[in-house]
Amino acid sequence: MQPSPVTKYRPFPPVDLPNRQWPTRSLTAAPIWCSVDLRDGNQALAQPMSVEEKLEYFDLLVKVGFKEIEVGFPSASQIEFDFCRRLIDEKRIPADVTIQILCQCREDLITRSLEALRGAKQAIFHLYNSTSPKQREYVFNASRADVTAIATRAVAFLKRSMAPLVAAGTHVRLEYSPESFTSTELEFALEICEAVTDVWQPTVADKIILNLPATVEYATPNVHADQIEWMATHLTRRDRTIISLHTHNDRGTGIAATELALLAGADRVEGTLFGNGERTGNVDLVTVALNLYTHGIHPGLDFSDINGIREIYERCTKLEVPVRSPYAGELVFTAFSGSHQDAIKKSLPHQKPGRPWDVLYIPIDPADVGRSYKAIIRINSQSGKGGVAYVLEHDFGFTLPKLMHKEIGKIINDLADTTGRELTPAEIHAAFQREYLARTAPLALEHFKTTEKDSAVKCEARLTLDGQKISLTGSGNGPIDAFVRALATTTLPKFEVQSYSEHSLGKGAEARAVSYIQVKTDRGATLFGAGIDTNIELASIKAIVSALNRALAKR
Repeated sequence: MQPSPVTKYRPFPPVDLPNRQWPTRSLTAAPIWCSVDLRDGNQALAQPMSVEEKLEYFDLLVKVGFKEIEVGFPSASQIEFDFCRRLIDEKRIPADVTIQILCQCREDLITRSLEALRGAKQAIFHLYNSTSPKQREYVFNASRADVTAIATRAVAFLKRSMAPLVAAGTHVRLEYSPESFTSTELEFALEICEAVTDVWQPTVADKIILNLPATVEYATPNVHADQIEWMATHLTRRDRTIISLHTHNDRGTGIAATELALLAGADRVEGTLFGNGERTGNVDLVTVALNLYTHGIHPGLDFSDINGIREIYERCTKLEVPVRSPYAGELVFTAFSGSHQDAIKKSLPHQKPGRPWDVLYIPIDPADVGRSYKAIIRINSQSGKGGVAYVLEHDFGFTLPKLMHKEIGKIINDLADTTGRELTPAEIHAAFQREYLARTAPLALEHFKTTEKDSAVKCEARLTLDGQKISLTGSGNGPIDAFVRALATTTLPKFEVQSYSEHSLGKGAEARAVSYIQVKTDRGATLFGAGIDTNIELASIKAIVSALNRALAKR
């Protein structure tokens, strides 16, 4: 990098728009959406899609709900032409879907593109030419007038040449893009758009689409919004114009630029699923749409099976959705931080039908996009007690008492430290069972029976202690009290019960009970035990044995 002061680059000039309105506006409706996933070169894929993959992808876009789909650049390659023809000849285009084709302002390419559209019911013919000062200087060595003439001659040629297509029943709409709009002088961008509109002569019922692309993202999103509002307020036939956006992501702000430009008056958004496209990609339509949804605005696109959409996308494009990609990434509904896990766990019980979604750290209900709650909290060495408790409750049904969370959290964190990786729910469950439920040494319960007489409970128990069988009896005000008194007659550590809780594990007649008992030993150590049985009484006795085995293991 160049040392300071940086003279190699210069700031992007601001727009003179003292009365800008977009900062005080709010989005209230979804825009018109147009997918450009299938355009020339399949959006710069290292391995372009085959026709069969394009057909599958087209069907996906239709299923999601796109009504305008750019299907390619049929004059650029045979595969693009053949794909367009198959869509039409095999009647794959629903009646409410308009296909769009891309074409440079060249007469031979326009003619070839019209051949590709033969038989289509409705089509958008997307013409473009480069307009920025450096494009005019470096690439075309052309004046403003020359560049304007390229555009207007192409539109006039299209208007004449499409007559047979229109006569055969195809409704053709024009989309014009002054390519590199955001680096073109606004006065000239307006001038060339007005000239194209003069030739095309749109009506209120049949509008022209003026696509104003950020072909390369040079400025901050607010400058882009100023550019769009400036155009929207200076167009002489705004009522006959659809202003379309086509933002790229070179600065990483394509989504913000799109959202602000919609506030600035744009009507339509072109982009791709998950931001595919040349260089850093086009705007990610999944994120823009679901951002609207989280503000209570239905986008008109259906991402309720986002995992299935991602699977087709990744298989057809050979690209991967980043794990941190909003809404669709593998880890976006995952919390590793202990405090976050605890907050999520405490938020979820407060969600009620008919009330706004308000779970801490999770701005959208994962179920709305077909994601599973099971992935919300995953455990590694940075995780906290709340996350471990959540996994055990949500995945396996164990509702641990609050005081037990810290204890199990440390056990699982120590295991994660030892393995040096994330733990799966199955591993957490197995560790819980090993620690609390599967201990049979040095103490094992073989038999337990109670009888009740005169409000007192007498217990008889047989246990194995260090391989030696012992029989015990004791009396108390309940089974737990009787068993504790019986154990007090042995050489086992003396203890007292601090807390007790239990709940059913499952439903129906065969449901088991799980008990949690906290004990305090004669050395002042406090720890929990847990037990499971179809008999709630036996579950609590097993929990005491569990706690004693854990206490003896620590000694």
